[in-house]
Amino acid sequence: MTSIAQQLDLILRGIVEVINPAELESKLARSIKEQRPLRVKAGFDPTAPDLHLGHTVLIHKLKHFQDLGHQVIFLIGDFTGMIGDPTGRSETRVALSKEKVLENAKTYERQIFKILDRQKTQVEFNSRWMSAMTADGLIELSAHYTVARMLEREDFHKRYTEGKPISIHEFMYPLIQGYDSVALKADVELGGTDQKFNLLMGRDLQRDYGQDAQVVITMPLLEGTDGVRKMSKSLGNYIALEDKPDDMFGKLMSISDALMHRYYELLTTEDLERVKTAHPMDAKQSLAELIVARYHGAEAGREARAMFQQKFQSREFPEQPDARVTLTPSDVKDAADPMIGVVDLVMKTGLVPSKSEARRLIVQGGVEVNEKKLTNVNASVALSAGKSLYMRVGRRKFAVAEYVV
Repeated sequence: MTSIAQQLDLILRGIVEVINPAELESKLARSIKEQRPLRVKAGFDPTAPDLHLGHTVLIHKLKHFQDLGHQVIFLIGDFTGMIGDPTGRSETRVALSKEKVLENAKTYERQIFKILDRQKTQVEFNSRWMSAMTADGLIELSAHYTVARMLEREDFHKRYTEGKPISIHEFMYPLIQGYDSVALKADVELGGTDQKFNLLMGRDLQRDYGQDAQVVITMPLLEGTDGVRKMSKSLGNYIALEDKPDDMFGKLMSISDALMHRYYELLTTEDLERVKTAHPMDAKQSLAELIVARYHGAEAGREARAMFQQKFQSREFPEQPDARVTLTPSDVKDAADPMIGVVDLVMKTGLVPSKSEARRLIVQGGVEVNEKKLTNVNASVALSAGKSLYMRVGRRKFAVAEYVV
């Protein structure tokens, strides 16, 4: 088995926190000595039918453990999914039906094996032990935590102090997630930073049930294509694992250079120093090809890259555009939701002599922003810090605009 130092190099890549590091090293040492793989768990509630790259941050970390010879457990929370995770919620989440949860769970099983080794992955459903739990067992489980400690959790505390209702069943969610670790005898549990309370619950309950406490490893929440908010289907800034290859490639090419490096760190095992020295355009295309290939096959990755180069490099952006524009909060009306009118944006480039000429070009379809033709002179363009706008103004003029806060 790989040495502790070599294992830690991979395990600690991209993480936020380990609780606690000494316990992790001790567990790894014991694993090597006893030739017993660690049991590494990550749970996912099937509340939506498709996974996106944000979900795969945890799955990739599971893959790291799997590549190191450990037993990974992909836990589908079909029972907890019917409760609904209250994390980050300002009100009670609407519970899903059992039928809908199971339907979504089937798609999860199909998608995760694009990353994990099917033969080496233990897939579990927490309904296996929770559905069999008696009322006596549920009462015993509930007795392990107090209401006061539950209200220390930030989202519960906020709702309580604001007088917003908290349903009793919501208190059960972190208890059941914690009990999952007891049922699975987990050595390590992975989760996003927003799951820290629930992950620590597992440590507490394992001690109460006479087990060694699991090590908790938290991972960052991956920003979506806007580079600001966490990737979410509801926000429209997501890249789904089952997006078409060309769509997936195009979305990845739209992210900022800074976000590209973060995607490399969290979604690949590529050498980060080599990525930093590469030309940003080449590095981004390589990232997009790598990710498309992972979910659609190597040939699809090559084809998507070739199509992108043919479509966007042969006819459009030169390495040196005609204008580079820096936009600041003073250029927008609302810094909390930064947008700029398309006419004003074209004028900022200095590539047209007047607003009337800008309007004429727009109406005639002569203005494109990030591959989208804009023909409404009253339209506005959303701005995101660090994310460039690639503009075509007329037939032969090009500009890049970037919003800087």
